[in-house]
Amino acid sequence: MTTPAGATRSPDTGTSPPPESSDDRTRLRIAMNLLSDDPRQPSGAYWCWTRIVPEMANRLLPGEELHLMVSPSGRRYFPDSGDAVHHITYPWSNEHRVLRTASEHLVSPVLLPLRHIDLLSTAIAPLVNPTRSLVIHMKTMHAFTAPESLSIGARAYRRLNYQRSVRLADAIIVNSNSLRDEIDQYLEVDPQKVSLIYEAVDHDIFKPGSRDAARAHVASFGISRPFVLFVSSLWRYKNCDGLLHAWRLARDELEGRQLVILGAERDQQYSAELHALVDTLGIGDDVVFVGAVQNEETVPFYQGADVLVYPSFNETFGLPILEAMACACPVVTSDVSSMPEIAGGAAVLADPHDPRSIARAMLEATGPAASTLRTEGLNRARQFNWGAIAEATLDVYRAAAERRRRRR
Repeated sequence: MTTPAGATRSPDTGTSPPPESSDDRTRLRIAMNLLSDDPRQPSGAYWCWTRIVPEMANRLLPGEELHLMVSPSGRRYFPDSGDAVHHITYPWSNEHRVLRTASEHLVSPVLLPLRHIDLLSTAIAPLVNPTRSLVIHMKTMHAFTAPESLSIGARAYRRLNYQRSVRLADAIIVNSNSLRDEIDQYLEVDPQKVSLIYEAVDHDIFKPGSRDAARAHVASFGISRPFVLFVSSLWRYKNCDGLLHAWRLARDELEGRQLVILGAERDQQYSAELHALVDTLGIGDDVVFVGAVQNEETVPFYQGADVLVYPSFNETFGLPILEAMACACPVVTSDVSSMPEIAGGAAVLADPHDPRSIARAMLEATGPAASTLRTEGLNRARQFNWGAIAEATLDVYRAAAERRRRRR
């Protein structure tokens, strides 16, 4: 395996390197890069970290520490979690993408060695690796699979740095077999480096509840009838336009329901196209654009919905699928990418490229199959929990650090 820049090997002097002390062998200071999201509009990936970090803190062994790389605006999502969890404050996170990226590459090689960090967990390796061990968390391959969702600069940056990062990494964590296949397609990766660790759902927050109470709660958003739900930031690859076409085909059989679109309008051009499409299709009386809400505020929408429709073209995981299932909401999702893998047979699958297929799936999920889908979805969601994921992630970190020690 190639040695990362900045990592050290014992020089070939013909003599053995000095033995490690017991403190060196038991100490593991882990820096976790939590800067790559905008805390003003946190993504599902960011939400995952807010759940994994406290679980990891509860599972640290003596001599292990977590050092969380956060900005002032992001620190509130990661409160103090014990004496072995510390914060490394950077000036920016992804609300200032260029400045955040520059600080990751320029500040980390100085700041992390001053903190005596042993292992860096991040998405893209700094230009100069500041730690002995490096673990890369691959969350998406959108730079290749959904390039229109990124600016030209962000797309070029990721394409240039992904291959370098996986080459330097001691370990790579992916969140689905579908993502593993995409990485194999676009990058040259040592398969022995790759570990599959699924994401999960917070069962203390996402759980079944009274449908009537949930519908009363969401009524203030203009939702006055039974409804079908879409949850996602409005990126083009999420295929909300395909759902609108499907709605037009199925609306007469959906018996007066509304279609609720819940998510931030991050791509302004695409959002404008969606609003125009609603008018063109003549379905304005049915469609409610809610906009962005905090992640936990999606719960009454899931609890009150007749079905979640998630017809994305590409997902590396698809967390709303499990969130809906945990709330006993039936799910329709795509038959491509990671979505069948995550749904695990507990959802109705549709061809996202064919509005007629999405329409048929909606009608099936709102019909007699709804009760079975609720039960099977709950059972499926229970298979994913943060504690197991935190333990598996720490195991990858520990193994990566141990392999690096053995090569010194």
